[in-house]
Amino acid sequence: MLQRTFSIIKPDAFRKRYAGAILAEIEKAGFKIVAIKRLSISKTQAEGFYYVHKDRPFFPSLTTFMSSGPIIPMVLEKDNAIADLRKLMGATNPANAEEGTIRRKFAASIEENAIHGSDAEDTAKFEIGYFFAGYELA
Repeated sequence: MLQRTFSIIKPDAFRKRYAGAILAEIEKAGFKIVAIKRLSISKTQAEGFYYVHKDRPFFPSLTTFMSSGPIIPMVLEKDNAIADLRKLMGATNPANAEEGTIRRKFAASIEENAIHGSDAEDTAKFEIGYFFAGYELA
């Protein structure tokens, strides 16, 4: 089933110049990049994006981190995109990520874990809409 998902190359990976290698991994895994941009977000914008985590203890550090430098949000498409991207990313904690996954190769810690990916269809729809206007997805 052709599906769209959302992903962000996070500030840590951008700073370490891993963005190109991560994009290559994504394309090698058969994803079509439907939309992509480079931008920086404010702490307030990060708080809006991660609102579902507002009551979690890591929320302040997560939103500070995500607003600490450039990010690369993107919309990806392929059959079973959500599940396939999550498998390609690897476990949130890179120490637990399988060999060959993006987080195993490029992440330093649970917080600085290189990449974000939607976890469900409704989440993907919200996240895509948060960063991309409809005309950008044509």
